[in-house]
Amino acid sequence: MNESDSIPRIGQFVYTTHGRDSGQYSIIIGILDERFVLLADGDKRKYDKPKRKNINHLEFFDNISPEVQSSISETGRVTNGKLRYALTKFVNEQVADLKKGDYADGERRCN
Repeated sequence: MNESDSIPRIGQFVYTTHGRDSGQYSIIIGILDERFVLLADGDKRKYDKPKRKNINHLEFFDNISPEVQSSISETGRVTNGKLRYALTKFVNEQVADLKKGDYADGERRCN
């Protein structure tokens, strides 16, 4: 995705490329404005204390967690367990894709 395509959505999976938390996967749980989003992973970053992050420091994936998205839209919040489950499931699928050779050139790509 290029910058014009990187419109963040609630429940979207992201990979942090800059900062102290670089190299970690998270889920968008809130959008502050056109430049900043709120991230949580349910483990180090709980729903109650999300990370405010510049979207230029993130790599967006096309994948969105329907469980997280529907939970936030219906109740206004999501459990940390649901965040951990969705993230673990997503990361395990990404690792499976790596093993299949989808990323033979060594770069991650958004599908």
